[in-house]
Amino acid sequence: MEFLSILYSLIIYGLLAVVALLLILVLFIFITTSPYPIVERFKEEEYYYDPVSKQKNKFPSIETPYSVNLSVIVPAYNEEERLTPMLDEALEFLENRVKEHPSYKYEIIVVSDGSRDNTVKLVQSYVEKYGSDKLRCLDLMKNRGKGGAVRLGVQSARGAAILFADADGASKFEDLTKLELALKNITNLDPITQSPEITDKLAVIIGSRAHLEKDSLVQRSIFRNILMYGFHFLVWLFTVKGIKDTQCGFKLFTRKTAQMTFQSLHVNRWAFDVELLYIAQQLRIPVVEVPITWTEIDGSKITPVISWIQMGCDLAMIWIKYTIGAWKIKYETN
Repeated sequence: MEFLSILYSLIIYGLLAVVALLLILVLFIFITTSPYPIVERFKEEEYYYDPVSKQKNKFPSIETPYSVNLSVIVPAYNEEERLTPMLDEALEFLENRVKEHPSYKYEIIVVSDGSRDNTVKLVQSYVEKYGSDKLRCLDLMKNRGKGGAVRLGVQSARGAAILFADADGASKFEDLTKLELALKNITNLDPITQSPEITDKLAVIIGSRAHLEKDSLVQRSIFRNILMYGFHFLVWLFTVKGIKDTQCGFKLFTRKTAQMTFQSLHVNRWAFDVELLYIAQQLRIPVVEVPITWTEIDGSKITPVISWIQMGCDLAMIWIKYTIGAWKIKYETN
């Protein structure tokens, strides 16, 4: 009996010690965390090169009124090998749209995320061909992570609607029409012809690969499938509800929605999509998932095990910091 009493006491004191340590950790996180993102942007990153005037012009701000129908943000880190097909496909699609709708205007902003290869040089060759009104390069002085790169691109955008698309071209660019149809169904407005009205509406339309999951299960190893399902479960449990594919790099925002969500984005790495959708749901912004065509492209920057562990840590950080109030959203729900 005396042994059991001692054991019972040790368990109780051990649990109390664990609780105390957790409380200290939570308090430390709360005290040392900035509630709103601190966005680093060097002076050189505020400008883009115009080959006509041979000068650097300042990027506009997401806070100013729109001046083009669509902005396409393409984060790119050492993408000289994969970027050309993606840009060719996107530009062909958008140029055909301009022929059908002469008043339609677009821009593509390629955000070179501290690339060490010829990504910037490649993009500038496209700028020379199409002009800086249609295509611009945001050359980041140092790597920020995919989330950080997308945010700086969005903050430099002019579009009434803003799409971010991965540089690998895994998503079929023409599927933009599917996202626009979903946006039209939510807002009862045509994104092509009614930009003045679309810009102030609230909606996020996300491309989804969930319908392709059964085929991908066969191709992946059991270990990678376990990691994938584990990540999806944690996303559902701690952050985003009702979304099957949070990570597809093909998402469309209205300008107002981009203003509201990206200004509160803290995560700079791969899990930034999850926080972005979490913010949207907290603000009660409609989020619609649309099946798109998607093809696996070689050269992914995601390291299967390490990247999944990083995303898991980011998920835990998102949940803990929002739960204890260390992170806050600038826009309050109505």
